[in-house]
Amino acid sequence: MSEYSKPLPAVQPWSRPFWEGTRENRLLIQECKACGAKIFYPRKACPECWSAELGWSEACGRGKVYTFTVTLTGVEEKFAGDLPYVLAMIDLDEGIRMMGNVVECDPGDVEIGMEVEVVFERVTDEITLPKWRPFRG
Repeated sequence: MSEYSKPLPAVQPWSRPFWEGTRENRLLIQECKACGAKIFYPRKACPECWSAELGWSEACGRGKVYTFTVTLTGVEEKFAGDLPYVLAMIDLDEGIRMMGNVVECDPGDVEIGMEVEVVFERVTDEITLPKWRPFRG
């Protein structure tokens, strides 16, 4: 695997299951065992009821574009080779919102409400990033 030069997420003890899941091409989200809230980004306590009793479940990996931006210029040198790229907020079918890149399509084809599905990009031996592509059914 070639050396990855872009910033990497800081894996914390409470987010480790999420990153272990992505490495296995599985999208995991937290669930509060006390109130049932679905949670993303990984946290130490439920943002709804403050319970520390949190578990993990596998998301279906589908959602819709809530909003997005197409980045054309003005990025740090490490990202210049990716231009243009789409950064979107995705409303997952599970009712939570997640940020990520929309890939495998022309940036001009991305639109609000577009159905997407998760894909995974392994960038290091430890980190696999979830990204989104148009839903293929």
